[in-house]
Amino acid sequence: MPTYEYRCSACGHRFEEFQSITAKPIRKCPACRKNKVERLISGGAGLLFKGSGFYLTDYRSEGYKKAAKSESEAAKPKTESKEKSADAKGGKKTTDGKKTA
Repeated sequence: MPTYEYRCSACGHRFEEFQSITAKPIRKCPACRKNKVERLISGGAGLLFKGSGFYLTDYRSEGYKKAAKSESEAAKPKTESKEKSADAKGGKKTTDGKKTA
């Protein structure tokens, strides 16, 4: 349901109302109870889809998904391989995972 903005020309009260598209505009002000309310033209709101469940993430081609996966794997830091090479050179680790020389 859309949100409509209203303003009372008698008292200046501004308010919003959730109404169906087919509903008649409100005429009576909830603040002063006079029949001087008019519907305002609204600029609308932006719409931004985030997260899973939307077209960009769910319905891509398999080629696109493979390319995106390879790009994300290439961007990962190489810290694991550095730790393995240090272990191979004779570095010892204590029980809490810290390395000693």
